[in-house]
Amino acid sequence: MCSLLRPPVFSRFISVRLKSVAASQSLPTKRDRDLCDPSSPDFLTFEDPQAFKVKSFWELIRALGVFRLCSFPALVNNCGKLMTVTRKVLGQRCFCMVMRPSVYAQFVAGETEAEITDSMQKMSSLGLHPMLAVPIEEDLGESTGERRYEDNLAAMLECVHMSHSKGWSKNPMMQLKITALVSPELCAKLTSLLKTEQYDLNALVRVMEGEEVMFPGLTESENTHLLLGLRRLGRIGEASVNKVRVLVDAEYTYMNPALSLITTALMKKFNQQSSWIWNTYQCYLKESRNLLLDAIQASIDQSFCLGVKLVRGAYMDKERKLAEKEGRTDPIHESWERTNDSYNGCLEIMLRLISEKPDRYMIIVATHNEESVRRAVTRMEQLGLHRDAGAVCFGQLLGMCDHVSLTLAQHGFSVYKSVPYGSVEDTLPYLVRRAQENRTVLQGIRKERDLLRLELRRRLREKITGAR
Repeated sequence: MCSLLRPPVFSRFISVRLKSVAASQSLPTKRDRDLCDPSSPDFLTFEDPQAFKVKSFWELIRALGVFRLCSFPALVNNCGKLMTVTRKVLGQRCFCMVMRPSVYAQFVAGETEAEITDSMQKMSSLGLHPMLAVPIEEDLGESTGERRYEDNLAAMLECVHMSHSKGWSKNPMMQLKITALVSPELCAKLTSLLKTEQYDLNALVRVMEGEEVMFPGLTESENTHLLLGLRRLGRIGEASVNKVRVLVDAEYTYMNPALSLITTALMKKFNQQSSWIWNTYQCYLKESRNLLLDAIQASIDQSFCLGVKLVRGAYMDKERKLAEKEGRTDPIHESWERTNDSYNGCLEIMLRLISEKPDRYMIIVATHNEESVRRAVTRMEQLGLHRDAGAVCFGQLLGMCDHVSLTLAQHGFSVYKSVPYGSVEDTLPYLVRRAQENRTVLQGIRKERDLLRLELRRRLREKITGAR
């Protein structure tokens, strides 16, 4: 992918200033460390339990209970098996009755349009923006055929419609997994082919516009499936442009180059005036900074706007096991500190670009890490970036990290919550994967639990005092 889009002279597309930013981020300096110090403003400590004053008494109790369960590694690691056993013992109906008011209600917006609307209106009243996520994805061995992908397309188009038509946000966003529309097996094969073959972005764009193209290295059936998948994605692009920003998720390294190729073609087609299609960059990968620089260069070369969802990454365990099994170099940074440095370095690159060309570049700082949020806020102030201008926003998962999300929103920043929706049966597999991918985050939310307890005690104290 990188060699496909990289011209012979990389430096002619990246300014000297940008290259110096990338170089300066290789090793953290004392100045970099100082940027993380929450010297001002005071709210950056995220220690005020009043951030939860907007939550009901039951919501506080539910969050404390769910977070307590999530603090046990054995429960998180085996939650899929435990739910399967519980479903068999209780039966489907009783199982749903148990899950719906607890785990489901904590992390899912609802099933019906009325339930989703109620959740989104409440979120909007708190100053938060929803980023709808259809809980559909596939991994190797899970492909189910074209009919399933067409059904997934219908669900995605409905998500675009809801995100735009309901008025829940002035700048609506939604998430998309390409493996909901193109088989993971084909994405993995394309990734392998990209090491030796070159795929023209213009050819991918022409396929989205209806042209028949035969791509090298694919069988006839694989080529047919790729054409259908690209046209499905093209329909989503057509439906969302000038309405909803579509954030394409990164997945595993054995398919990410293919996903990035497809996403870049979507950006070339739909991002001429603004960033309607975004790509995700996983900063726990050793190559993350180079991938981001390649994307910036490609956006200049191909004349499109670039939207970046910046994450640390969620597939660390599986990536490392797979690399060990295949005898490959571990693609993940050796330590948490190096991942943090990678994240902060990529963040710095994007914030400087946005300060220079806010109409061409956008970023969502998608993290639960308070240090990274502090850094982003501090740099925004230093670079003169407006809190709610739209070029820089923040993102966290629904039901988690609310002490950060609510505090940022209360101080005028643009904050999105990733919001899955659907039935208990449809969303639980998605939630199980997210829980296992984010187990370290779930097990490290002690601060949020402490703040929830403080707010709960405050309300109880006020109630008792008022009763007297």
